[in-house]
Amino acid sequence: MLAAALVYCLFPLLWLLAAATKSPSELYGTAPFGLTPHAGERLAGNLRALFSRDGGVFARWLLNTLVYAGGGAALGTLLAALAGHALAWYRFPGRGLVSVLILGGVMVPPAVLAVPVFLLMSEAGLTNTMWAVLLPSLVSPVAVHLMRLFSAASVPGSLLEAARLDGLGEAAIFARVVFRLLAPGLTTVFLFQLVAVWNNFLLPLIVLSDQDLYPVTLGLVAWQGNAVRDAALTTLVITGSLVAVLPLIAAFLLLQRYWRADLAAGGVKD
Repeated sequence: MLAAALVYCLFPLLWLLAAATKSPSELYGTAPFGLTPHAGERLAGNLRALFSRDGGVFARWLLNTLVYAGGGAALGTLLAALAGHALAWYRFPGRGLVSVLILGGVMVPPAVLAVPVFLLMSEAGLTNTMWAVLLPSLVSPVAVHLMRLFSAASVPGSLLEAARLDGLGEAAIFARVVFRLLAPGLTTVFLFQLVAVWNNFLLPLIVLSDQDLYPVTLGLVAWQGNAVRDAALTTLVITGSLVAVLPLIAAFLLLQRYWRADLAAGGVKD
């Protein structure tokens, strides 16, 4: 079953890699996974064409996506950690209601919120700006709920009390103690947020009209819409899709070592 799942997951990526080494004529005239002669040279040529097309706009799209996804995931993970830890360990009026509202937000599909978010951004005068994509990416009910559960399970209450007895304030406790204990949960939430924002298409489509502000997803779809008139765009869209996947693969490979369960296991005895 694992082998079948692996093939299922790798099948599109392998096709993408093979297709990126072909010219438009070779794309439909060769076997789907077959490599043509001088595949490396053809891939290098496709990459040069990709980054030089329309004045190098693809590099701008890639940079925009890094800002949207990287900034949104980092800040969103920090906000989720703060909110989740507060809901797990602090008692305040309305705590139960806030938790219920967050759970309700988890059940709402993101597509349903696209139009309300557009109306909010329009009222704030932020449409067709990077803030219209970045700000909605900072808050995720799923991320807050996950961090609440992880904080409740992995942060020993006795450790918090010991830190308070040592004279640390709440902000210092979170920065020096809690943040390290939440490392596996932070990594998980960060990757979830990164993938969600990186692959987001509907929100940028609604709030952006300036091509220079497009993320990679929206930019490649715009190119694909013109591929009927210019066959070379099909190859560039495929090559661009391959390039757009590489940062996500790199992020998973670099951060997977932080997925360790209970860093504090055995460190404190309640």
